[in-house]
Amino acid sequence: MNTSALELKIWRGDITTLEVDAIVNAANETLLGGGGVDGAIHKAAGPQLKAFCATLGGCPTGEARISPAYQLPCRTVIHTVGPVWQGGQQGEGELLASCYRQSLALAEQYGCSSVAFPAISCGVYGYPLAEAVALAVATVRDQLPRLTVVNKIVFVCFGKELEALYQRELA
Repeated sequence: MNTSALELKIWRGDITTLEVDAIVNAANETLLGGGGVDGAIHKAAGPQLKAFCATLGGCPTGEARISPAYQLPCRTVIHTVGPVWQGGQQGEGELLASCYRQSLALAEQYGCSSVAFPAISCGVYGYPLAEAVALAVATVRDQLPRLTVVNKIVFVCFGKELEALYQRELA
C-alpha cells in the first residue's frame, strides 16, 4: 500500500466513544471483562459482549480475537492480551509486539479501515509507558507495508504523560 496515505493519530480521551471501524481492547485471557479499558469497553458494549466473548474460549497472551461491538459506536472490537511486565526478560517485548501485529492482521482480515489502540499492558499489567509506546509505534510502523485495508490508526491516550510519549515517538 501507499503508506503516505496511512494516517497515524494520537487522541486523548475515552476509547469507547470513538467512531472507528475497530477498537482494540486490552483484555485479559478470559476475555470476560476486567478493570481499566477492558472493563470500560465491556460496560459500554453491554452484556452481549461478555456473552459473545464467553463463546471464544479465551485468548492466550500475545494473540487477538474479534467480536461485534454491540452498543459501542465502533463496528467491531479486537481483543488482545498483553503481557504482564516482569522486568523485561520474560519475552514481554515480543508478546506486546505480537498484540499489535495480530490486531492489525484481524483488522485487515475483517475489512476495518480505521483502528484505535489503547496503551496495551500499561495499566495494571505494569508495562513501563515509555517502553510500551516506543514498541507500539515501531511495531505499527513495521506493519505499514503489509496493510492494504487499514488506513487510519489512532493511539488512544488516557493522560497527558502518555500523549506526550506518543507525540515524541511519532515526531
